[in-house]
Amino acid sequence: MSNTPPVAELRGAARLAAVQALYQMELSGLGAKKVIMQFRNHEFGYDGEDGFVAADEEFFEEIVQGVVDGQAAIDVEIAKKLSEKWKLSRLDVTLRALMRAGTFELMARIDIPARVVIDEYVTMATDFYDNKEPNFVNASLDKLARELRPSEFR
Repeated sequence: MSNTPPVAELRGAARLAAVQALYQMELSGLGAKKVIMQFRNHEFGYDGEDGFVAADEEFFEEIVQGVVDGQAAIDVEIAKKLSEKWKLSRLDVTLRALMRAGTFELMARIDIPARVVIDEYVTMATDFYDNKEPNFVNASLDKLARELRPSEFR
């Protein structure tokens, strides 16, 4: 009998790590490849090691690299959901990382239901924030999902 966590749990850990990695990249100026390697070597670790985190490492890497590769288009989509008075740069670094990762998944991972993506990132937002940020994440990702994947909301 395997002790491997369910796919949803592995992906959840990968999403959280991806948001953390994007945050780290923005603050440190390090590139995706270096941060991905750091996470693979030090944050995830190895089974049996103290602090081991079971995560879908390929999914983690896909999110981080996908956000970096598609950041211009991702940022345009996020900016469309902001009021005219707000610029993307005014969003908190964590919120920006969270929105970029969620937007990437909605744009690129059509194999994952939009409602699952939205739920995962809203849940993560409630772990990071107490105020209106989770509502912003929910409203923004829901609106984006309805635009990108209308067939899932009929």
